[in-house]
Amino acid sequence: MFGTPPALIAVAHGSRDPRSAATMAAVVAEIAAARPDLDVRLAFLDLSAPSVEQVVDAVAAQGHTHAVVAPLLLGSAFHARVDLPELLNAARARHPQLQLTQADVLGPDPRLIGALRDRVLDAAPNALPRNLGRRLGVAVAAVGSSSAAANARTADVARRLALLTGWHTEVCFATTEPTVTEAISRLRTRGADQVLVAPWFLAPGLLTDRLVATAPELVHANVIGPHRALTDIVWDRYDAARTTTLALSA
Repeated sequence: MFGTPPALIAVAHGSRDPRSAATMAAVVAEIAAARPDLDVRLAFLDLSAPSVEQVVDAVAAQGHTHAVVAPLLLGSAFHARVDLPELLNAARARHPQLQLTQADVLGPDPRLIGALRDRVLDAAPNALPRNLGRRLGVAVAAVGSSSAAANARTADVARRLALLTGWHTEVCFATTEPTVTEAISRLRTRGADQVLVAPWFLAPGLLTDRLVATAPELVHANVIGPHRALTDIVWDRYDAARTTTLALSA
């Protein structure tokens, strides 16, 4: 398969919740449909199948000599910086003929903020300030991390959504503070009389269920899921990784 473009291995987090894997399969189906001439595979870091190891082995068996591995992750945390590189190093030892290039994570990218806005508008189609006399508050809800720096980067997502839309926003987390309850209280204090929860998640799962259970009286937007912005970003990451590899090997 000399001269053929690299395969794309899109790597999702994985979850015990089957909705997560189904959503990521739909995401990758849209990614593959955008470039039907390329070999596109979905893999998971943990808890779901197929694993990264299984997909790399299959790509090597297919005869590929190069694959770009694109993390379907919103931030560059432990999974992107440690877990995935370790898996790829082990795969390189198994398949020395297969070049594996890790692409950048999805965020931060302005198009993802636009996708988050779209999910809010899908949940509350009259939420734009010019169409609504009331003031909208959006609690941007993410997983949360033990890293204060990672949480600060997520808080920037809420700020950027506010700049894009004019909505009041506050960040909250499913696993640490501030909680969704605290974010709702802050939004009310700031004058929002319509509050909505916008999950900064690619797929649904136990944590998004926890957010709904904590604030069942509020409208909860859908997760980002399949979205044209996500498709475009992944292919941009693929092209950048492929171009960098070509430049280094020239």
